[in-house]
Amino acid sequence: MKVVVQVVEKIISEAHIHIPDGLTEDAIKHHIVGLYNSGEITSDLNIFQVDFESISATIVQQPQEAV
Repeated sequence: MKVVVQVVEKIISEAHIHIPDGLTEDAIKHHIVGLYNSGEITSDLNIFQVDFESISATIVQQPQEAV
């Protein structure tokens, strides 16, 4: 019997970054999005929390093998 199991988790990652002084809230958001999109903070992200969302299983019907 073959069963496909799907686990859904919400992963919260955390990175500590330095933001230049004097930026507006909108500029800070742009700065953070720019760092993330460029891949500069991807290596700094540490898994902070994992929340279990759901689990499901599906039985996959297999054709009978020849005897």
